[in-house]
Amino acid sequence: MDCRVFTPLFLILPLWVQAAEPVNEGCINVEVNGYKALSYECLSEQMANPKGTAAARKNQEAMNVPIDQRAPNKLGLYNQSATRIRMGNTFGNSALPQRPPQ
Repeated sequence: MDCRVFTPLFLILPLWVQAAEPVNEGCINVEVNGYKALSYECLSEQMANPKGTAAARKNQEAMNVPIDQRAPNKLGLYNQSATRIRMGNTFGNSALPQRPPQ
């Protein structure tokens, strides 16, 4: 084999590998008279989660259940089983509950 064929390949290969790697620019922090000035824009970009905004929106939509599909006790409405538990053996016999509300 001819050595002249492989020489250009070895020269181009490191450049090609370097171009394929994503460039990660670090945050630049400046110190003036002993006080550090952080690049908050850069830090907020690093902390940002593009998938998180969509997940937060879906969570908010899941929490906003239509009012006609909510449970009665979540709306503060009468619930016979809860009233029977609170009233105990006085249910239907007295206005004073056997178990006082907490």
